[in-house]
Amino acid sequence: MEYTKFRCLETLAEIYPTIAQASTEIINLQAILNLPKGTEHFLTDIHGEYEAFAHVLKNGSGSVRRKINQVFGHTLSQKEQRALATLIYYPKEKMELVKKQESSMEEWYKVTLYRLIEVCKRTASKYTRSKVRKALPKDFSYVIEELITERPELTDKESYYEQIIQTIIEIGRAEKFIVALSELIQRLVVDHLHVLGDIYDRGPAPHKIMDELERYHSLDIQWGNHDVVWMGAAAGQACCIATVIRNCARYANLDILEDGYGINLLPLATFALTWYGDDPCTCFQIKGENEISPAERELNMKMHKAISIIQFKLEGQLAERRKEFGLEGRALLDEIDYEEGTIWLDGKIYSLLDTSFPTINPDSPFTLSKEEAEIMEKLTSAFRNCEKLQRHMRFLLKKGSLYKIYNGNLLYHGCVPLNEDGTLKEVTVYGKTYRGRALYDVLETYVRKAFVSLDQEEREKGKDILWFIWCSPFSPLFGKDKMATFERYFLAEKETHEEKKNPYYRLLEKEEVVETIFQEFGLSGENRHIINGHVPVHHMEGESPIKCGGKLLIIDGGFSKAYQKVTGIAGYTLIYNSWGMILAAHEPFTSAEDAISRESDILSDRILVKRVTDRKTVAETDNGARIKERIEELKELLQAYRNGLLIEKI
Repeated sequence: MEYTKFRCLETLAEIYPTIAQASTEIINLQAILNLPKGTEHFLTDIHGEYEAFAHVLKNGSGSVRRKINQVFGHTLSQKEQRALATLIYYPKEKMELVKKQESSMEEWYKVTLYRLIEVCKRTASKYTRSKVRKALPKDFSYVIEELITERPELTDKESYYEQIIQTIIEIGRAEKFIVALSELIQRLVVDHLHVLGDIYDRGPAPHKIMDELERYHSLDIQWGNHDVVWMGAAAGQACCIATVIRNCARYANLDILEDGYGINLLPLATFALTWYGDDPCTCFQIKGENEISPAERELNMKMHKAISIIQFKLEGQLAERRKEFGLEGRALLDEIDYEEGTIWLDGKIYSLLDTSFPTINPDSPFTLSKEEAEIMEKLTSAFRNCEKLQRHMRFLLKKGSLYKIYNGNLLYHGCVPLNEDGTLKEVTVYGKTYRGRALYDVLETYVRKAFVSLDQEEREKGKDILWFIWCSPFSPLFGKDKMATFERYFLAEKETHEEKKNPYYRLLEKEEVVETIFQEFGLSGENRHIINGHVPVHHMEGESPIKCGGKLLIIDGGFSKAYQKVTGIAGYTLIYNSWGMILAAHEPFTSAEDAISRESDILSDRILVKRVTDRKTVAETDNGARIKERIEELKELLQAYRNGLLIEKI
């Protein structure tokens, strides 16, 4: 036997020191392979909409309702099923309403507990007892295990279970127990969560979403361009910091920074009032639906303009420092005729909508003023030293990547950069050329270097690559020829606002193009899909999220309220369970209060993407492949024990 393999078996023997223990583990693992595949839940482009996100997380994009229907489809009305589902989503809040309406709470507790136990049994049935046991709430673990586990040795099981439930009610623990069961159902109904990027920007509470994700039992994240710019800000990249603040100001979400992350924006506010106090800043109107006072709106607009000018200066500096990024076209401040109030752009002269630039030196337009430099120094320190922000970014690094291959599906946020003919586009990164998967890999390497490299030069390259990923025309997460931020603020002509998409988005229906991407990422077989976020699906115009005969799915339909006027819905999510794939189209979410009081859900429509005739098992998953490898290793360990190569530690 090879020395390396022998050492591996010795290590394995530390875990399974006897033939009996190794044999038992083989039996357990072999049994797990035959369980139904766990349910995967796919979300993307959440954009800070915490309440809608939390609701979809609670209902598992309809998975809870499906379990209720499987258990009670013929015995409970649709109204009763809705009431039970709402209780599972919001147990504490729903019970407060029930107590105002029910005359006999004891009877309601008994009926409700029986119903929840049956749903819990169904959701737990596809897992091993060990896995269910780990998910049980500590305070009620023994009792719940008794109630959801068959006890064949009991002659009168009904009496046994009834006595447990009656005792729970009598000692005043019914409400706590209902909460525990509801949360357990939420936990078990989805085995693994995939978040395909853009947790941040536009909506009011990305920090709350991150807190929720930190608590989630099993997930992965594919970074979106809006996540990456926040990662850049946390790493201290100046352009990213200015962009994050500008986006928050634009959507009246500065409280994310001030209250959510404790970042002091007073120096910026003071600067804005000093230099733009008499400026109406009409080009820097606030977007979104956040209600703020007139005085707060006025200050917000001034801060919005102040940080935007700083950003444009910093962009110009970076374009000069990193010429290989191809961002020279974004260095626009030196194309302005400050006396005439015009700009030279793409061979034409345009009049500016705003010509007040008190902090710009026309002879050196990209140089920060002394005050601007001081503000950026303070803001950089604040971002770098914010413990909560750094914790959230570490979580993104730990759970995240630019792409992921999981159970035969390729997951990413934006696009694979392509040429017009559908071939993979070559992109230069720090002097070397990459394309396809290699491009993703090198960019991800530099993202991680921005946070962990001991080489200062490599760390700086990593920080700047975060800006490249945010807005470069060659970035797989951006996928457009330019980010027309300046034009949208300062120019009335709509043609200057246009951001042309990478050919990828026009070629999605071409089978040879999709096949090229599959081959590039090493995917083969019939059950492979590309699952894609980033670009909202215009449902209202009849656009389908299913592309190329079901091989590619775009599941961004507009969680963000800013998109819903053009998409017509509030986003797509995807469920991949043991029977196949289901796309869920969601209605706009109003509030948790409405969902509780009206027992309304936000699931509006379901689209069957693929259904299998034979239920998929764990054996057919990535985890199944790992289990099979472990079984083979354990068999080799057994052989080593039986051949006398290793001695049991009895």
